[in-house]
Amino acid sequence: MTNEETAVKATYFSIAGNTGLALLKGLAGYFGNSYALVADAIESTADIFSSFLVLLGIKYANRPADDNHPYGHGRIEPLVTFLVVGFLMTSATVIAYESIQNIGTPHALPKAWTLLVLGGIICWKELSFRAVMKKAELTNSSSLKADAWHHRSDALTSVAAFLGISFALLMGPGYEAADDWAALLAAGLIFYNSYHIFRPALGEILDEHVHDDLVADIRRVALTVDGVLGTEKCFVRKAGMQYHVDLHATVSGDITVRQGHEIAHRLQDALRRELPQLGHVLIHIEPQE
Repeated sequence: MTNEETAVKATYFSIAGNTGLALLKGLAGYFGNSYALVADAIESTADIFSSFLVLLGIKYANRPADDNHPYGHGRIEPLVTFLVVGFLMTSATVIAYESIQNIGTPHALPKAWTLLVLGGIICWKELSFRAVMKKAELTNSSSLKADAWHHRSDALTSVAAFLGISFALLMGPGYEAADDWAALLAAGLIFYNSYHIFRPALGEILDEHVHDDLVADIRRVALTVDGVLGTEKCFVRKAGMQYHVDLHATVSGDITVRQGHEIAHRLQDALRRELPQLGHVLIHIEPQE
């Protein structure tokens, strides 16, 4: 299975799961008098749309390179991640606003059975986070990582709702607002997670150097190629699911240009063979002094 097929399959999993949970949370929140659950349902609904964005982004990012995009279309992934973060922050703002409105409005205590619903949701969302994050790391997809963090933020908001409802039921009449305070806390957690999703995508757009482990692997593989005496500069930038590399390799200063050219091609082939996540590999030959 290719990286694209793996990522697409994981995204369909997210869409199906979020659709079912949005309905479950909305109904449980309405009939169980829990705004924290309704807030959870709002976030899950936003997650459905953001997962569709991730799906479109993954499909576009894996289009082959063309004359106008010689490095491929991978840059669409962090842009989609920005849109996903926008969905998250919008839902958090709506939840926070409604929570503040409800805190000052008298309402009935949440139903005890809503805790059972939340317990199941928490377990499912945490398992979903781990499953999607595993696929994201396998495919090097930043937008899929954002989708995975949606599952984790959903689990955290459900934990907040669980605590709020538990406190309201434990303390009894007069503490109904604990459920709303829990929803407000959930909004804060969503904002916090939004930053942690946004920051790596921004680094990807700006070609931030955060690939020390990959650079070490590139240098290690380079030294296994006959004729390569060492490496100097090594720049790596991520675009979609691939990493583009500019590498300066040191060779003997006494060989011909043709021999240096052949070494560069052997080095390119070795790097692509040993590190399949690499995209474009540009080799600059340096003569050893």
